[in-house]
Amino acid sequence: MTILVTGAAGFIGFHTAQRLLARGDTVAGVDNINAYYDPTLKEDRLAQLRGAANFTFVKGDLADRAFVDALFAEHKPARVIHLAAQPGVRYSLENPRAYIDSNIVGFLNILEGCRAHKVEHLVYASSSSVYGANTAMPFSVHQNVDHPLSLYGASKKANELMAHSYAHLYRLPVTGLRFFTVYGPWGRPDMAPFIFTRKILAGEPIDVFNNGDHSRDFTYIDDIVEGVVRCCDRVATPEPHWRGDAPDPATSAAPYRLYNIGNHTPVPLLDFIACIEKATGKTAKKNMLPMQPGDVKDTFADIGALQADVGFEPKTPIADGVARFVEWYRGYYRI
Repeated sequence: MTILVTGAAGFIGFHTAQRLLARGDTVAGVDNINAYYDPTLKEDRLAQLRGAANFTFVKGDLADRAFVDALFAEHKPARVIHLAAQPGVRYSLENPRAYIDSNIVGFLNILEGCRAHKVEHLVYASSSSVYGANTAMPFSVHQNVDHPLSLYGASKKANELMAHSYAHLYRLPVTGLRFFTVYGPWGRPDMAPFIFTRKILAGEPIDVFNNGDHSRDFTYIDDIVEGVVRCCDRVATPEPHWRGDAPDPATSAAPYRLYNIGNHTPVPLLDFIACIEKATGKTAKKNMLPMQPGDVKDTFADIGALQADVGFEPKTPIADGVARFVEWYRGYYRI
């Protein structure tokens, strides 16, 4: 089938497009190649995709309504995997309008394109950031998530609400995936695994916030992509037992689903750094700092619903995943 993948030059979008192409789908990839981080990395990801006969790349901004209308009209996707977004908790403190343009306006345009062209299924990226001030562990899709700690988290919660309204009004099947700290080859330079690896290899000190008293549900990219593709293949349906007097946030009487997609194994930040030290053969110089605004202390995904519905099972131990990332990093940057 033809699948539209937004954010195809991004970390998760690139890997997802690769997996779809390998199994024979036709992929229309879209990205605006912005300068939030080094566009060269995005172009190099795209170069890996362009050799496939069943891949087409379209450059454009999803906040541009006319562009999105033309995109759907030309490619007529059967399904859409929407991974384009303005990411990053810390950047949302500096440039909040970028999150409204990309994550709200852009998402509305995608919803409208799916509605107008009767797309079979929309799978879209949410985030563990929606859990915000929640501290009950593990984080469950059945919990209320009305206390975001960053505009980024709030924009992702808004996406979930917008998706539900379209599922209800237009019977558009939608599935939202709350990603938990994705890492691996071709990863994002603004995320801790990349920053730590770069600085440790260069002999520079790394900033360790909250004095290292963090844990994250680090999830390897191959496991993430397996979950994304499985969800794309399982079109969301209404939950027949859903009740308005006891509403479950994760399901609906509309064709709507929410899932956590994580490793279900939180790793203390200092242990994660130790894995990088082992993989690089170097000892980190740590600059211990207080908690940053917008950060949450810990993340831990309850993935029971995803396991039950699509058979998702993360398979990559943290030490193996970090070693593969460091190997890629050394090769890509010729270190």
